[in-house]
Amino acid sequence: MGSLTKIPRKNNNEHLVSVQAGEVTLSGNLVIPTGAQGIVLFAHGSGSSRHSPRNRHVAKVLNDAGLATLLFDLLTSQEDVIDRQNCHLRFDIGLLASRLKGATNWLSQNPATRMLNIGYFGASTGSAAALIAAAEQPDDIRAVVSRGGRPDLAGTALTRIQAPTLLVVGSNDPIVIDLNQDAFQRISSEKQLKIIPGATHLFEEPGTLEQVAKLASQWFQNYLHPDG
Repeated sequence: MGSLTKIPRKNNNEHLVSVQAGEVTLSGNLVIPTGAQGIVLFAHGSGSSRHSPRNRHVAKVLNDAGLATLLFDLLTSQEDVIDRQNCHLRFDIGLLASRLKGATNWLSQNPATRMLNIGYFGASTGSAAALIAAAEQPDDIRAVVSRGGRPDLAGTALTRIQAPTLLVVGSNDPIVIDLNQDAFQRISSEKQLKIIPGATHLFEEPGTLEQVAKLASQWFQNYLHPDG
């Protein structure tokens, strides 16, 4: 099931966890606010990790809204070393989706999280992994949010997604806007496409990431509520 090591964090209890995903063990950071209304798994983008400052910022906003979060590494430490040399595994969307599904199964067996409704927050290539994993687990995943994502890499899974899906893109990220607009047309579940004015791909402009976090918080609060 994985070990839990407490990490001090302001306003919440954060634990370092070992997530069993198939044959590998992945490191993660789990935060469960008192009275959590649901839990969100984060799938980071290519070349990133659970320490992504952007994802951690969004996770903090979700925690403050009463949502639990799990940020975890999609690759093992050994795989990460190899990937930094050839950049191959970070684009193996099938592998990343399988890791996300493994983490989802781990949450469903963990006594502290098994009663919580589950959502996915994906960034960049991690968005494709989240969309595929959601399509393959229609009874388990209640909502998906994509930030600056590459939903085109999810392929035919887009037509099978049942979870309500929010796509968020920066207005100054034209290629990714086109990719998200095309994907939006292929998704048949409840969906929204939001374009953040003045934002580029990484949402580094003042106030833009805060807008993403607010939209994500509202989306997950709506669909992960126990009565939702």
